[in-house]
Amino acid sequence: MTTPTRAPFARTVQGEGPGLLLAHGAGGGIEANYGPIMEGLAARHTVVGIDYPGSGSTPVAQGRIELDALVDQLIAAADDEGLDTFAVSGYSLGGPVAIRLAARHPERVSALVLSATFAHADTRTELAASIWQQLYEAGRHTVLAAFLNLMALGEPALNALTPAQVHTAVEQLAADLPAGTPGQVDLVRRIDVRDDLARITAPTLAVVTTADPLISPALQRELAAAVPTAEIAEIPTGHLPFAEQPEQWLKLISDFLDRTAKG
Repeated sequence: MTTPTRAPFARTVQGEGPGLLLAHGAGGGIEANYGPIMEGLAARHTVVGIDYPGSGSTPVAQGRIELDALVDQLIAAADDEGLDTFAVSGYSLGGPVAIRLAARHPERVSALVLSATFAHADTRTELAASIWQQLYEAGRHTVLAAFLNLMALGEPALNALTPAQVHTAVEQLAADLPAGTPGQVDLVRRIDVRDDLARITAPTLAVVTTADPLISPALQRELAAAVPTAEIAEIPTGHLPFAEQPEQWLKLISDFLDRTAKG
């Protein structure tokens, strides 16, 4: 079910049980990033996610997208759905969103899962995001889609595809790039939640994508090392665990949430 919030961000709500908020990645959306594991998550939780400006049916932002505005929208969605406490799962750009939310509302966050994510963009990530943004704004969407396949898929997953399959994937992705891509990627380039990391008190799982060409495993581990409550789990994928190993990603998230719920 997807409905507009009063803000008006689009919202996805599925399942029953303890609350689980979802924060998606740049150039993605709740369906794009969590769709492959949504059924499994919703089997045990009331899952609530929002689509950022320009993703899903959320209108494109009129100005810059700000981190705290995304947090406010996610909290408003939780309030509207009657969730006083909840776990939060943040993927890629959703990681800093989840981190800021947990730092601002520690009394409400029961657990935190951070996948393929970062606290700030290092030089390599900033360069990749800059190319991403420039190609979109120049209208070179097919070239951008090829670049994203190169930068997002792990080497084994990419090499398992034939050139014809890659061409088909590129054409499909180019047609599906959300209109909010430039604004979301601009936030990737500006974001910095390093000062929030020491304030996190909820049990935290950092899922490190060990074959990630876009967000390096070193940058992911740097984040985890700065969170007092964090533990690390590894998954041998590129930047798209939901595409490369969705069942393993779901198991890592579900097992951690089950364990933390039992205390």
